[in-house]
Amino acid sequence: MNPPTIGPGGLDRLLAGIDADRMTATVATLAGPAFTGRRAGSPGGLAARTWLDRQMAVLGAQVTTAPFEVRAVPQIHAAPEATWHDGNGSHSLVFGRAVMPHPASADLPVVRRGGLAVAGSGDPVGRWLLVPAGMSLFDAYGHADGAAGLLVARGTDPDGWHYTVLAGSDPGPLPILTLDRAIHTTMTTAAGTGVGWLAATAPIRRVDVTAANLHATWPQTSAAGVQVLLTAHFDGVGDHPGLRQPAASDNATGVAVVLEAARILAPALPEGIGLAVALLDAEEVGALGSAHHAGQLRRAGATPLVINVDGAGHLGAAAAVEAGGPVHRLLALLDQAGRHTGLSLTAGPVASDNRRYAAAGLAAVGIGAGMGGYHSPADTPERVDPATLAAVCRLVVATVWLTATSTSTLSSLIGD
Repeated sequence: MNPPTIGPGGLDRLLAGIDADRMTATVATLAGPAFTGRRAGSPGGLAARTWLDRQMAVLGAQVTTAPFEVRAVPQIHAAPEATWHDGNGSHSLVFGRAVMPHPASADLPVVRRGGLAVAGSGDPVGRWLLVPAGMSLFDAYGHADGAAGLLVARGTDPDGWHYTVLAGSDPGPLPILTLDRAIHTTMTTAAGTGVGWLAATAPIRRVDVTAANLHATWPQTSAAGVQVLLTAHFDGVGDHPGLRQPAASDNATGVAVVLEAARILAPALPEGIGLAVALLDAEEVGALGSAHHAGQLRRAGATPLVINVDGAGHLGAAAAVEAGGPVHRLLALLDQAGRHTGLSLTAGPVASDNRRYAAAGLAAVGIGAGMGGYHSPADTPERVDPATLAAVCRLVVATVWLTATSTSTLSSLIGD
């Protein structure tokens, strides 16, 4: 295929070829039950990686896999049981809405019953301790000698779900449950009157797994000159027993945008620019996939311009952009692309893989455009806006195309 004419007309023809329906289908597939939420190292994560390998091969890419080890990934291995008694009657707590094992919890696979008390007040022995607002877990442990476990208040999302967290502290010495704030308040009141008890499990363990990134290059794009790397993480927080967590917005949407951008750009880029894609694993456990890849690039002396997409589910007033590393020229091109495509951009945190590349000294921008149902069962394909997918993809395609066609800055983009 001959590249389209360089210039705004050529870019506009590329942008017209972006297919929102194709991206929507990609999101639906990745968020489907076969991939079980795509937790790093899980069978569903492996299945997703295998499917994505095939998709990039169909696009004409040479695809390689880069495995790496990940320690202690939290895994809720059974639905927790939790019933509390307020002195008048018992109440079951619904998993995912009223109660969730805390990521720093010790594993408690069998029911433990104990009275209620407030951490720092009274005898803790054999009791479930309600941790007051403002008290850290470290301080709570200091009041918890002989306690049955700790109960921490946590807000829920607008749909009433607790959100799942995989990255964080190592497990502590006690089981810990997070409770809906209203329930935590009610139980704290009961504890203050000396009545009530809780019988609960906290079935959470840590597993060491092998994760893997997918790296794709296109032979027809130049190996010399400016190199552009498009990235998105394909892992999610994973399903829980009895709770599907599709991980549609976070981050099947980013993967869909990157695949569609590569489909448009790979056969069309002029000489002097190389295109690569990295679909990254283990972002949800500390952006470990991008840390692994950034280290590989640094050791190889490679200095690509990195565009990372994390969340393209539903655009608000503007897409958030976070810039890092020697990024001034790339940021100027991104701004130009936003103006050309009509997408408003605003500086804002995009706490994702872009930060790992920037920390390695690479020019990196992270783009985020909404995540519905963040880390919960509410993150479904139905909540993803096709127009947002298309808008973010247009931005990415335009940025790469403008990079390729800004001949006056090609030689300086790498080292600036």
